[in-house]
Amino acid sequence: MQWVWQIQKAKNNLSAVVDEALRSGPQVIMRHGADAAVVSSYAEYRRRAERQGKLSGFFLKSSLAGLGLDLERSRGAVCEDMAL
Repeated sequence: MQWVWQIQKAKNNLSAVVDEALRSGPQVIMRHGADAAVVSSYAEYRRRAERQGKLSGFFLKSSLAGLGLDLERSRGAVCEDMAL
């Protein structure tokens, strides 16, 4: 159930890294003491990739959908000196 691998150990044990990703979840690979990459199962990758969508789609499906919010982007001139 190792979750973090030094890059050299991961290179030497790639099969074990993949097996752990399939069995236990994503495996972090570190380079020079910092997180560098993640190895995960293909099923986990697809699940995460499919959840992403457009922000406008999120709002259309949310409880805000019936409030009559105008989600159209203004195509007018850009205001560079707007005070907040």
